[in-house]
Amino acid sequence: MSPSDDTQARVIAALSGASVRRVTTGQTILDGIDWSVRSGEHWALLGANGAGKTTILRLVGALMFPTAGTVEVLGHRLGTVDVRELRAAIGLVSSAQKVPVDLPGHTVVLTGATGTVQPLWKKYDEATRERAHALLTELDCKELADRPYGVCSGGQRARLLIARALMADPSLLLLDEPFNALDLPSREDLIDTMHELALNRPELATVTVTHHLEELSPAIGHAVLLRDGRVQAKGPVADVLTDAGMTACFGRPIEVTRHEGRWLARSGRR
Repeated sequence: MSPSDDTQARVIAALSGASVRRVTTGQTILDGIDWSVRSGEHWALLGANGAGKTTILRLVGALMFPTAGTVEVLGHRLGTVDVRELRAAIGLVSSAQKVPVDLPGHTVVLTGATGTVQPLWKKYDEATRERAHALLTELDCKELADRPYGVCSGGQRARLLIARALMADPSLLLLDEPFNALDLPSREDLIDTMHELALNRPELATVTVTHHLEELSPAIGHAVLLRDGRVQAKGPVADVLTDAGMTACFGRPIEVTRHEGRWLARSGRR
């Protein structure tokens, strides 16, 4: 039974009429978004540049507030809760995260326990250090424990950042273009990692922002298509990732195929 079929699956995040407008220019970034994520669900956010994907991720990550509507995360409505405590219970992975290049992999993961850029050594007891080692093993990168972050490949860095995000044992993991600039082998390794993570952590909910269907692991069961700050389509991937849906979202003819749980999108002639 999938999480969406389970009536006991709890709502992890919910947006109701959520809009974001830039005060200085009046520009609408998001317009009346209604969307929810339940425990164990794995969502993809897709759309062209400027569609509003990262803004939704920032709302769900309690990094910003809507200018209209409501956002609830982990049972708390933004604006009525200390967002610093809320953020500590949310895992965030972004290729834009700043990590000191001289830190070894184990230390990078350790900093996830304190949510800091630099390690706070007095905060890490033996159990915390062991947890970091266990996560390196789970993410199949234990060989990176002593390797400086700066000499790790893009794929290795991505796995370290995911391990770091899992240090707080979050209910929600947000991934903002985690495949950015990865070569093909690194991309496939990371897709395998995300698939295994979903299998090993059935209660964890994830939301992945990406531009490419090829980057979706077989674990992704739901998708949102965004265009110009509005939801074009949302729901199970089989209903959303269609030729017609992708064509309407991206504004040019797109053909979608699926093989053994993996997706491929190709653009035809106009």
